[in-house]
Amino acid sequence: MVDIATRAHDHQWKIDPIVRSLIDTDFYKLLMCQSVLRNKPNTQVTFSLINRSKHIRLAELVDEGELREQLDHIRSLSLSRGESTWLRGNTFYGKRQMFSPDFMEWFENLRLPPYHLEKRDGQYELTFEGSWPEVMMWEIPALAVLMELRGRAVLRDMGRFELQVLYARAMTRLWEKIEILRELDGLRIADFGTRRRHSYLWQDWCVQGMIEGLGEKFVGTSNCRIAMKRDIEAIGTNAHELPMVCAALAKDDEQLKSAPYDVLADWHVEHDGNLRIILPDTYGTKGFLDGAPDWLASWTGIRVDSGDPATAAEIAIDWWKSRGEDPREKMVIFSDGLDVDKIVELQRQFEGRVKPSFGWGTLLTNDFRRLTKDDALAPFSLVCKAVAANGNPTVKLSDNPNKAMGPADEIARYKKVFGVGTQEEMEVVV
Repeated sequence: MVDIATRAHDHQWKIDPIVRSLIDTDFYKLLMCQSVLRNKPNTQVTFSLINRSKHIRLAELVDEGELREQLDHIRSLSLSRGESTWLRGNTFYGKRQMFSPDFMEWFENLRLPPYHLEKRDGQYELTFEGSWPEVMMWEIPALAVLMELRGRAVLRDMGRFELQVLYARAMTRLWEKIEILRELDGLRIADFGTRRRHSYLWQDWCVQGMIEGLGEKFVGTSNCRIAMKRDIEAIGTNAHELPMVCAALAKDDEQLKSAPYDVLADWHVEHDGNLRIILPDTYGTKGFLDGAPDWLASWTGIRVDSGDPATAAEIAIDWWKSRGEDPREKMVIFSDGLDVDKIVELQRQFEGRVKPSFGWGTLLTNDFRRLTKDDALAPFSLVCKAVAANGNPTVKLSDNPNKAMGPADEIARYKKVFGVGTQEEMEVVV
């Protein structure tokens, strides 16, 4: 097992690049990329870094030269032979050859496109422009680099002994969480923590802890490189990016309203009926389900990623019942801002009513709260989102208005089209 404290003490970018592989990314990115490459390869998009936690002034914490070195290194990466073999030959979700030969040939030749970096008011403005399949692959590594460089900046002033104590405390905290979770009957939980992890080494350590501590209750990781390295399941389906970009391409309000369903119809064809998990909150969960075509009710389940998770699950249960489906046979994947207490609460509340499952993210792979002076390693909310498609702005409404993004006039238009009324504001922690 890696001595993380010693590695943190000795960090130099030339021996410790943050991202060493193009598959150090979330599985859903590859699944979505294959679909985009087949259906909308020429769509031009802009992705942009968005720091929701404005009090974290990244440009004052992270050295610009160091950031550029890390980003330039990512642009030099290509798929290794072993990685290609794993993607081509492995079984994902019980299906062999999840990735087509055409996609694999494209991926094997991929080099990430250029980036644009500026400083403004204590923050970095980091943007990526170009064809959708290429640009979308920047999201996860860009976030991983910024999060880890911020952590390295804090750790740089710590001595070897202090680092050993810090990681010992963080390890103890995680193991205590695992000890609580292992007592939950019927638990299904996966690591969703790549995007806002403390570091790659720490995420890998957390996954090893989950494997040992939870056994079969731990069902896998979203991180492809770690899944390959640890011989566990790669977990993921799709994300808000698909409906956001496709909605931005709509020519009128009628096409806009149908865009979230058209995306899932394409997804169904793309994966031959597999990976049938609905992400309904992009433009409001209740409105999405109320207007959903009947064929969506037969899908495997939904992922809850904003708003009050229990409320969203109850809405889904009522919807399934109204469409003649048995909720007890459906999966509800909770994935927004989870920590152990909320996981325990939701598991006990919904066990036997649905098949609850959990994608545990930032507070699995980056819970260093209150372990340093001034809480300097506390996680914060950093995202990298598609902000434009073919020159049109994208919009995300969410079930929490504090997560909404897009121009104000477009947000108002989308709310009208999708019938989104008053929403409860909730703190965005991570």
